[in-house]
Amino acid sequence: MDQKIVENATLWGNNTYFSEADRKEINFLLSDLPKNEVELTERFYRDLEFGTGGLRAPMGMGPNRMNKYNVRRATQALANKVIEQFGGGSAVISYDSRNCSKEFALEAAGVFAANGIKAHVFRVLTPTPMLSFGVRYYKAQAGIMITASHNPPIYNGFKAFWNDGAQVVPPIDKEIINEYNKLTDWNLVKHMEFADALKQGLASWTDEKVEEAFYQVIEKKVIQDLDMCKAHGSELSIVFTALHGTGEVPCQETARRLGFTKFHSIPEQAMPDGNFPTVKSPNPEDPKAMAMAIDYMLKNNGDVAYGTDPDGDRLGVVVNDHGKPAILNGNQIAALMLYYVFSVKSEKKTLPEKALVIKSIVTSPIQNAIVEHFGGTVMDTLTGFKWMAGLLRELEEKKSPYNFVFASEESFGYMPHNESRDKDGVSSMAIMSEVALYYKKKGMTLVDALDEIYTKFGFFFESLVSLDYEGIQGAQKIARIMEYFRQYPESHFAGEEIIAKEDYETSISTDIRLKNNKAIALPKSNVLSFTFASGNRLFLRPSGTEPKIKFYTMVRETEGDLPQKKLNALKKVKFIEDRIKEICEKA
Repeated sequence: MDQKIVENATLWGNNTYFSEADRKEINFLLSDLPKNEVELTERFYRDLEFGTGGLRAPMGMGPNRMNKYNVRRATQALANKVIEQFGGGSAVISYDSRNCSKEFALEAAGVFAANGIKAHVFRVLTPTPMLSFGVRYYKAQAGIMITASHNPPIYNGFKAFWNDGAQVVPPIDKEIINEYNKLTDWNLVKHMEFADALKQGLASWTDEKVEEAFYQVIEKKVIQDLDMCKAHGSELSIVFTALHGTGEVPCQETARRLGFTKFHSIPEQAMPDGNFPTVKSPNPEDPKAMAMAIDYMLKNNGDVAYGTDPDGDRLGVVVNDHGKPAILNGNQIAALMLYYVFSVKSEKKTLPEKALVIKSIVTSPIQNAIVEHFGGTVMDTLTGFKWMAGLLRELEEKKSPYNFVFASEESFGYMPHNESRDKDGVSSMAIMSEVALYYKKKGMTLVDALDEIYTKFGFFFESLVSLDYEGIQGAQKIARIMEYFRQYPESHFAGEEIIAKEDYETSISTDIRLKNNKAIALPKSNVLSFTFASGNRLFLRPSGTEPKIKFYTMVRETEGDLPQKKLNALKKVKFIEDRIKEICEKA
């Protein structure tokens, strides 16, 4: 076994900064090196990286695990930057339903307090969009959300937010990372008990006023009008699952306020529970996680089923399509919302001039077709709402003439307004309910509505292949796969001629036919894309938060009737996906 790992573990096991119980956990592993070699290696081969959005890892003791000490360290790094940038101020903290989330939130509050930064801690489990809203509501300098989104139960995480309510972006994120990396001496991490911080006025629990303000924004952002929703909302039958997360109360309350009174919540999945006992993965992108809601919807002839993830920032949608479940992907959900928002606002003459939509580079170009049809503009960013909200902030600071309308990414994330500057499953549920009601009153399901969009703009189809590779060996395999595609030796991929390649890590776009290069005007990121002669595209990138690599295939069919377009697209995508899996298996 690597002696450096043993030495590192021994240092942690002997460090009296850590509690006796936490040191005992490490020393127990050290007591049987052969048996615990893999576990010790995973925990101690490196420090947990404070990435461009924060931390995320399995929980446990050690430098490469989520624990209260690494939460303190990350908070101290954030506090150092707040003091340097603003001279102090306040921060807002919230947490989801995961095991240890509340404990970690109070640890973070204790660090802010010890640094003289007032910590406002949400009094209840709160979804990420409400935390983002809370930073803006309190005019705070920073925020922290304790969550690991939809990761398995052993995970937890730490998301860092800046004073605009968005996750930190360059150069602030890199500067916080540098602060984190410099904190190698635990004595530099200030901390006080939360109870003491409360007594000294350096911490406080939030009250219902911030929650009320959040709900009032959703009411004001209704696209048609609130009276219409309240008058007809009971005509729509909604099934909902919070998947044991934070979405239950805010989604129930939002539905009630908007008049969607036929709202059935799946009771077995309504209570917050960090073990997520009824699902393998608490991810509304996974049809298996939505199984209970789908079953109830079909048995009771509901119109639509929704699911939110543990921190309530993602929204999944399943439609009762004439007695069969139609599971929509994130691109389809966004397209429905976007077309509804633009068409209704155009009709009501409330669409602003220079209407702006922001999306990630791996999100469907159907958005370009829809938005440009109505005279709006689409801007692309890297994957992640930190980049979308960052672009929005940049445009605001430049006093740009563009007026924000909507943002989304394919992984079930949508931002229907800019009062919260992150994915917002709660506000998205409100908009989707409007959409579903609008089409139901026309005698149409959301699947019918999608077909209407496809008939008008062409059939766009996207697929995601997500391959999991755990641990050190997994990270090495992902690196090999990326390198293979960077040096891809052939002129065709799965029968498609490659005419351009974009490497976002080198910021170089290569036109293969013209044999020239041009710069990519986005921050550097470990992402590759191939553009084919057909206009179809393939993107690949390692996940920034999970041990996996993702491949996004995008095709558009314009020939033939709609059924033929769908069939052709499915065939093309399957051919590409099979080739991806073949390459990755050999890497």
